[in-house]
Amino acid sequence: MKTIGVFDSGVGGLSVLRALLAEIPEAAFVYVADSAYAPYGERSAQAVIERSRRIADHLVQQHAIDVLVVACNTATALAIDDLRRACPHLPIVGVEPALKTAATISRSGHVGVLATRGTLDSERFAQLRSRVEATAAQPIHFICQPCDGLADAIERGDTSTIRLLCQHYTQAMRAHEDPSHRIDTLVLGCTHYPFAAEVLSQLCGSGVSLVETGTPVARRTRAVLGPGTAIQRDPDAPAGLQLLSTGSPAALTDAAQRWLPARSVARCLLLEPLP
Repeated sequence: MKTIGVFDSGVGGLSVLRALLAEIPEAAFVYVADSAYAPYGERSAQAVIERSRRIADHLVQQHAIDVLVVACNTATALAIDDLRRACPHLPIVGVEPALKTAATISRSGHVGVLATRGTLDSERFAQLRSRVEATAAQPIHFICQPCDGLADAIERGDTSTIRLLCQHYTQAMRAHEDPSHRIDTLVLGCTHYPFAAEVLSQLCGSGVSLVETGTPVARRTRAVLGPGTAIQRDPDAPAGLQLLSTGSPAALTDAAQRWLPARSVARCLLLEPLP
């Protein structure tokens, strides 16, 4: 049985874990929520690199993982190159805002991007944006909006603040629109943001498609594991799932019970403190 390590600055990466559980039900998973240091998007690049290295070392040494999924856009943007140098024999899958997918499905060519400041300010994001703009089948215009505090509000489950921040940031993004070419596609560029998708969809209207990254990451992870990794087993009896947190185990438990398939949490939930 293959073991997949997954980590995020907090509970947001559960959106990626949810897709992984659906795509690779025969694998075992260890998920780390680094909630004591969340959100990464408002920390320095060096701090994100140091936390990412510490978590990767823990997953390799204590859980013998076969692949690592960096389920955090900021950690991918700032730390994945360092992780690959430090762990050259470990397959590592990152996440990035789904600009390419958005450019493909947008009808108007005008795409909004909500992400953390750390992601939007990174060189990796700048390169991704330039690459998509240069290769898209139509002219693409990205309107990028940093969302300070939104990941933290989602982390805390603060529904009133989530709505207020979503309203504030969608209005700020709309203020930069070309009146004759409205945004018709919105990229959720942080793994926390899918858990605010209902609010964002209400604010943006039915004409705007929301794009997230969980399913593409899960498919990429399946490909990295390679052929022959699947085993015959009861799909309703998921393999081991361990959930670890550097912050409140209760908060991670609550988030997992709300956002993961009930059968996975009920049968596999195991919480431990991580130093």
